[in-house]
Amino acid sequence: MSVFSTILRQIVNGLQSGSIYALVALGYSMVYGIITLLNFAHGDIIMVGAYIAWLSMAKFSMHPAFAILAAILGCTLLGMLIEKAAYKPLRGSPRISLLITAIGVSFLLENLSQMVFGAKAQVIPTFFEIPSIYLGSIELSGTALITLLAAAVSMVLLTFLVQKTKMGKAMRAVAEDTDAAQLMGININHTISFTFAIGSALAGIGAILYCSAYPQATPTMGSMLGLKAFVAAVLGGIGSIPGAMIGGFAIGLAESLVSAIGLSVWRDGVVFAILIIVLLVKPTGILGRPMREKV
Repeated sequence: MSVFSTILRQIVNGLQSGSIYALVALGYSMVYGIITLLNFAHGDIIMVGAYIAWLSMAKFSMHPAFAILAAILGCTLLGMLIEKAAYKPLRGSPRISLLITAIGVSFLLENLSQMVFGAKAQVIPTFFEIPSIYLGSIELSGTALITLLAAAVSMVLLTFLVQKTKMGKAMRAVAEDTDAAQLMGININHTISFTFAIGSALAGIGAILYCSAYPQATPTMGSMLGLKAFVAAVLGGIGSIPGAMIGGFAIGLAESLVSAIGLSVWRDGVVFAILIIVLLVKPTGILGRPMREKV
């Protein structure tokens, strides 16, 4: 195998994992942009989506298309339930209270899933069989290409939703100034719930794409995935949708290139090294805006 084909394959692998990080990071950024909450339970919503897909196909023998829809719908409803039950009562509390609650919800979901499904990894049946594409002697994984396409479509639709629709304008207004948005007649509770629903739906899509590449579900699978997506959101500028995309692809490519040079054991380490560097050099991230405190 030539050096060029090896590099190209690693880039494709990096873009595949980066697409998943980007989708999850979008959920972080949307929620943070609306209520300045770091929803650390977001990664565990992905874990729940993986188990829903496994149950749908392995236990109930559902068609993969219905299993995908069930996973996305289940993640969406779970995100809205968490917002209503755990975050809404604390909306006027200090941010540290919300952060601690988010961490508590994360541990709750992990332990509940371990109690219900056990600690053993559950193998998820294949969603779809996509043949590889060959460019000369270079093989490109069909699953990787589908992942890139699904992520790109999701991001385009989300951008259209936020920039061109009435609900998107309400979301941007609430993110800019909650009190002023409320005075203008915007339903704050409805807007926040809708934001959680969209972010959780993206987590459901991320769960399907992640399980297509790594077909197993474990109670802790969302922890590291969620942390890496959080790093991607910080790198791109948390609260910025384009920033989340850029950060996700950057983290995925960094991991892939580290593995390509024979340092696979440093895949996780390089991600958190990037986080430290970003916080030291440019805390607002690539596309983030400086936050101003109102006095």
